[in-house]
Amino acid sequence: MEKTLNPIPPRSITLGESELARVNVFMRRVYNWMAGGLALTALVAWWAQGTPAVVEALFNPTTGPTGLFWILALAELGLVFGLSGLVQRMSAGTAGLLFAVYSALNGLTISFIFMIYTTGSLVSTFLVCAGTFAVASVWAYSTKRDLTRWGSFLFMGLIGIIIASLVNFFLKSPMLYWIVSYLGVGIFVGLTAYDTQQLKLMVLTNDMGEEVAAKASIIGALKLYLDFINLFLMLLRIMGDRR
Repeated sequence: MEKTLNPIPPRSITLGESELARVNVFMRRVYNWMAGGLALTALVAWWAQGTPAVVEALFNPTTGPTGLFWILALAELGLVFGLSGLVQRMSAGTAGLLFAVYSALNGLTISFIFMIYTTGSLVSTFLVCAGTFAVASVWAYSTKRDLTRWGSFLFMGLIGIIIASLVNFFLKSPMLYWIVSYLGVGIFVGLTAYDTQQLKLMVLTNDMGEEVAAKASIIGALKLYLDFINLFLMLLRIMGDRR
């Protein structure tokens, strides 16, 4: 799973029936894990925002996020790096459990959106996000265009918006806020397409057994889950109606 992909551009790959079936089975597993993670995140977020004790533990009306919130955020970051870097040393069951734990923790830390945005705008933004994600992922899965070159540009763009967001945490510049929001939408749509095609190529250029394929599908789901969540949050900054 961690092998370097062979540099075969998508246009040069002609899929036979067995290869197409193998890719379809793998991608179906990826999307199922991703959908399960998103559903768990949504359920936990909905439960958290409706439980006053949880809200008080995570968010202070005056000062904002509490110390517990930042501890959970750091735990999420650790889970992402740990799952991505140590997946070869763990079983598929352990990897799946860690992905579920991460999805639940993320539900806690993003539950604040229910306090900031109206329910209607959350639903409409989710639908727009789901449609945008689906179009980008399906296009990347079926296109013959090689998206490999996108990787370095998208990574640089991601680092750029992270730095800009940190700077704007102190500057509070409305202009920078909107620039980051619109650029973020473009970057995460691009990452959705790029990651989808890279997952397809990984299946085609690596001989994976059942255990390795199971773990690879969880890591693939994590990548697409992160693309979806971040795309949703960026769209919410643009489309969301505040309470």
